[in-house]
Amino acid sequence: MSDHMVKQFMELVRIDSESGNEARFLGHLAKEIRAMGGAADFDAYGNLLGRFEAKGCSGKAPILLSCHGDTVKPGVGIEPVLDNGVIRSKGDTILGADDKAGIAEVLEAVRTAKVMPPVEFAVSRQEETGLQGVRNMDFSRITARRGFLMDNDTLDTIVIGGPSYFAIDVEIRGKAAHAGMEPEKGVNAIQAAARAIAALRLGRLDHETTANVGVISGGLIRNGVPDKAMFLAECRSGSHDKAAALADEMVRTIRMECEQNGAKVEIAVNNLCKAVRIPEESWTVNVTKQALRKVGIEAKAVFITGFTDASVYNNQGIEMAVVGIGAQNEHSCEERIAVADMEKAVVVLTEIFRICAE
Repeated sequence: MSDHMVKQFMELVRIDSESGNEARFLGHLAKEIRAMGGAADFDAYGNLLGRFEAKGCSGKAPILLSCHGDTVKPGVGIEPVLDNGVIRSKGDTILGADDKAGIAEVLEAVRTAKVMPPVEFAVSRQEETGLQGVRNMDFSRITARRGFLMDNDTLDTIVIGGPSYFAIDVEIRGKAAHAGMEPEKGVNAIQAAARAIAALRLGRLDHETTANVGVISGGLIRNGVPDKAMFLAECRSGSHDKAAALADEMVRTIRMECEQNGAKVEIAVNNLCKAVRIPEESWTVNVTKQALRKVGIEAKAVFITGFTDASVYNNQGIEMAVVGIGAQNEHSCEERIAVADMEKAVVVLTEIFRICAE
């Protein structure tokens, strides 16, 4: 067991870094990188950009390693527990292995590798709230053209693509009235929202396309006709054209249902990332497969309808495969990670370094 890596990982997850509040964590991480002999600074958006010199080789092209520094909620006051080789959260919080296990594994691999090419290390902000950090990253400060995103859960899969993603924010304005004395004078914004949501096609629409409404709120008092309601929807697809068409369909449906109910509606649509897929025979995938064989894993390349920072990197012309870190039950209070899987991930990274340094 790598005691140093386990200790560092548990230290990292104790530093609160829910999305939007990760600055203190990233500042701590910058100090750790500098203490290892690397360079670290921040771009204008607050993403951390680190650099490590080559070891045991010269004249090799740099590779990019990337993780994200934020966590989902509930992620304040995390207290990790090591029990029989598995690290989990002690209380009613996530663990933060997504993606701090990836960070700890990168640091351990860099620390212990005997040979490696120049490594650029990008740690983004606000990944969990729509890839905001990587979408605002200063790519002029990244020279590597190939890399590996340490943000996949399972070690036996390599993510080669993700969907186009549209966030749809809906604000509905009705008309307030007393619900008992004169409800006919009001326009119920919650009812308008409910009708709009009920009319949407939601769930899995085909093998690569999904739609969802994840948040709804409205009203202030039980006996008042509510004049305001809001909900947050999304759609995604492996086909950009499908996702764009579905977003348009959802907007038309929402607008029609709300207006037929006498309400006014404002809808904001944001295309957070565009569908991208790198070839299964690409350099990064082949290198990752070769490295995983070092730990006895025959990995398969997969396309997912979740999205990661790799979608933005690939759209920016940086070939990125998404590599497993060993986490389980992410985004839940049952999140956990086996130390043995973290150690395998470090071996895989070390082997990637060796291959790239040849």
